[in-house]
Amino acid sequence: GHIPCGLICHPDKEHILYPLGCSVVIQELGSKKQAFLRGHTSNVSCVVISRNGVYVASGQATFMGFKAEIILWDFQGKELLARLSLHKGEVIGLAFSPNNLYLVSLGGQDDGSVAVWNIGKREAICGSPASAHSTGHATVVVCSNSRDDMFVTAGNGTIRVWELDLANRRIHPTECHMGLLKRVIQCIKMADDDNYFYVGTSSGDILKMNTKHRVMSDYGPKKQKFSLGVTTLLLLKTGDLIVGTGEGIVALCKASNYKVMKKVQVKGAVTSLTCRGEGHQFFVGTNECQIYRIDYSAFKEELIIACHSDAIHDIVFPSEMSDLFATCSKNDIRVWHTPESRELLRIVIPNVTCNAIEIMRDGKSIISAWNDGKIRAFTPETGRPMYVINHAHSLGVTAIAATRDCKQIISGGGEGQVRVWEIGEKTQKLGEVLKEHLSTVSCIKIKKDDRECVTASLDGTCIIWDIVRFVRKQMFMANTLFKCVCYHPEEHQIITSGTNRQIGYWEVFDGSEVREVEGSVSGSINGMDITSDGVYFVTGGDDHLVKLWDYNQGAVTHVGVGHSGNITRLKICPGNKLIVSVSADGAILLWTYP
Repeated sequence: GHIPCGLICHPDKEHILYPLGCSVVIQELGSKKQAFLRGHTSNVSCVVISRNGVYVASGQATFMGFKAEIILWDFQGKELLARLSLHKGEVIGLAFSPNNLYLVSLGGQDDGSVAVWNIGKREAICGSPASAHSTGHATVVVCSNSRDDMFVTAGNGTIRVWELDLANRRIHPTECHMGLLKRVIQCIKMADDDNYFYVGTSSGDILKMNTKHRVMSDYGPKKQKFSLGVTTLLLLKTGDLIVGTGEGIVALCKASNYKVMKKVQVKGAVTSLTCRGEGHQFFVGTNECQIYRIDYSAFKEELIIACHSDAIHDIVFPSEMSDLFATCSKNDIRVWHTPESRELLRIVIPNVTCNAIEIMRDGKSIISAWNDGKIRAFTPETGRPMYVINHAHSLGVTAIAATRDCKQIISGGGEGQVRVWEIGEKTQKLGEVLKEHLSTVSCIKIKKDDRECVTASLDGTCIIWDIVRFVRKQMFMANTLFKCVCYHPEEHQIITSGTNRQIGYWEVFDGSEVREVEGSVSGSINGMDITSDGVYFVTGGDDHLVKLWDYNQGAVTHVGVGHSGNITRLKICPGNKLIVSVSADGAILLWTYP
């Protein structure tokens, strides 16, 4: 949700588009079905749709000095038409001309150029530096509504109107005069007849520019400016404006004096406003990863899509149930309904990060591990707090697991201690402290009979503990930071993985390593889960791939490509219908199994 104007309603009024990591998501509004445009090698930085809805263009950000590609897509067939490569570093703005003859693209700060592409021939016509040396960088671009050969760019202290001279393959800019005002432009909206255009500024006011004379004709509001800047604008057929601000206010303003007539407050800064049809309904996207629908007549907001806005650290299913799962992130825990992919419950604890969660086997509580050193338990239906264990660990609680009889919780901390807590009806007391690990405990798994557990740590050891007598039974060592560990369902073997990219099979009985397979070509492996019959297991990590393995062969059978951030955890749902993976860019992906 942090990409400006990233949320777009398709002209057919049935679909919305938004970028998510390396892909562009096309979602049907009625059935909520999703399709993906995949082809970018790095995060998508801007997306735009042509006026008749035939073409979609998206640009990406890439590393310094490398070419950043623009991809032209066919909306109906969802297929890639062309890769246009010219800008370096990042493409930050795209615009289609009104009759789909040209595509205008704007490079990022390190590139600083504007280019015009011929869509029919799929080639560049011409390019030019986007702004003069005396002004700041241009950040937004918009095309005229009636002429194919005119467009406007704006940015830090600069507004330029450009005209295309096709015969000589040149573009000619004219600087617009803002009088004595110095402004950073964040968005532009062109009037239908092209006589004037509006720009929104970071100072919280709106400038009305005359296109023909290239001068500012009016600005406002003069006194009560919008807090945290005007981030997006919509122009209605009546001539009135809908304004989105950095404070999260969506306001309806009168065109003559910019007076606010109606307003609603949404969560997070508004980054996108997009009309559905003639403007009777519009959608609002915010940087807290929320999408709202607002009816123009009632002017009340309705939340339609929401997700985590930060890295997700853990995902867990209730035992023997695949219709629900819970995820945790910075500030919150959310419970999701799998068939409809919608949020059922949000538990918010501000300014702290939840590192791990577990749902008790009896389904009466969700227990969670937080980086402020507390273990918190909540009711699964209402999210009401049940109890808090204060000062559970000194450097934050990093891993948590519960026994099958729901009477014990085993937690691991950032300082390396493993603690066993006795959970009664109304009491929670410390049963035992197991001191052996020297660094953060990253994963805990308990055996089915509740008599032993295995803990993995970043100090390069995995320890099997007897949790009846509270002694160490077995220890595995490897030259790695262990990130995840799993018992084979028959509990005679353990599989581990971590930063050395190797998947290790270990014998529980004597702690010997049975075999080691290369788990990934690049990057650590952060999550793994095994099916209930022990035939297959899945892994995911910093290479952004979900891999399904045959346990006995030690070979990959299926690979899932779709994440654009590091995968932090993944689970196979009970009943083996789905694999759910979560990543550091805040995405939750559901995969069909296998």
